[in-house]
Amino acid sequence: MNLIIVDDGADAALLATDLELEGAQVTVVPRDAVPALQLSGIDALLVPPIRSLLTSDLVSACDRAGVRVVPVGAADSRIASRFGLPAPLPFDTPGARVLATITAGATADGSSGPARPPRVLAVWGPHGAPGRTTMAIQLAVELTRAGRRTALVDADSVAPSVALQLGLGDESPGLAAACRRAQLGSLDVAELSRLAVPLETSAGVLDVLGGLNRPRRWPELAAARLRATLAVARDWQDEIVVDVAAAFDEDDDQLGPDAPQRHAATAAVLLEADAVVAVLGADPLGVSRFLRGYTELRHLVGDTPVTVVANRARPGPLGIDARGQIRRTLSRFAGIDDVAFVPHDQRAADAAALHARAIADVSPRSQLVSAVRRVAAGLGARAEVTGGSSRGSFRGARRLR
Repeated sequence: MNLIIVDDGADAALLATDLELEGAQVTVVPRDAVPALQLSGIDALLVPPIRSLLTSDLVSACDRAGVRVVPVGAADSRIASRFGLPAPLPFDTPGARVLATITAGATADGSSGPARPPRVLAVWGPHGAPGRTTMAIQLAVELTRAGRRTALVDADSVAPSVALQLGLGDESPGLAAACRRAQLGSLDVAELSRLAVPLETSAGVLDVLGGLNRPRRWPELAAARLRATLAVARDWQDEIVVDVAAAFDEDDDQLGPDAPQRHAATAAVLLEADAVVAVLGADPLGVSRFLRGYTELRHLVGDTPVTVVANRARPGPLGIDARGQIRRTLSRFAGIDDVAFVPHDQRAADAAALHARAIADVSPRSQLVSAVRRVAAGLGARAEVTGGSSRGSFRGARRLR
């Protein structure tokens, strides 16, 4: 195994000696040599997680070369988490353990990153515009940055806006066309690639499958069609981030059991999802709306992992200790003890809207971007279930299944 350690201190030399005793070929380079590194034939790069060293350009270069990035040394672990990397290993870590970490993190084809199966990730939130679409776009960008082939799908049958927010227009066939072909049995990976729009981002190319250009076309996103489309999408990309509407159940029994359901698309995605990101607005009204919808969400998805994200967190309507109040409220009324907070950054959001780009592309140093990056890194491992309830006790869920 060929390794490079970026550091010219005594600790790096000792680690190199230990790794060589384990049979690895190690090259130690000074920190100022990072821009000129030759990554060809290298299996892993051991680098301290320091802002001047661990940069997006370095991580992207390693991804292109198939080099595993391993943070080492005593530094801020938050810098590593921004790129979806594990916590730094101390320089005194035994060489055998370092090699085991590198081997465990390599995929079967030798590329960097954990070998995880394809996954459908649903981004849901209650009524009131808590930031579902913005969160879906940012998560898709950060998953791409982490080395996962990612698709962003707009399955919002009420107010689709992914394409418009990214400046792609809304006249492309997109998801509706994919669903029609899925119903006919003619949808495959090549067809999905043709229907999707490749979007250049700061993290790499992101495939976008746009939504409906008119909400009245919602019957085209029938549940059976959408489930078939997602099944093919699992063979298409590693991560399928799906933006959905707020409502997922409606009492339409008077129309008959075989009649199309207005919010069948949202329910179908949530039932097919391997993980759900539930977004709430970090204000009194947003928390109240979330609590009402979260119970029904839990009944619908059952044991599916749910990551709760409080968006636009700021002092103001909830006082100085806004995060503490939100945590206590969610814990008391919904049993949610793990909440991720995304700070309010109006300047970055305005810049993204002006340029019709992802926030990470126009304001890469925004605290909002860093917070979403941490959420994406947390989704890399198996997400923890933030609450539990009986899956079969919700009448709407039984009818939809």
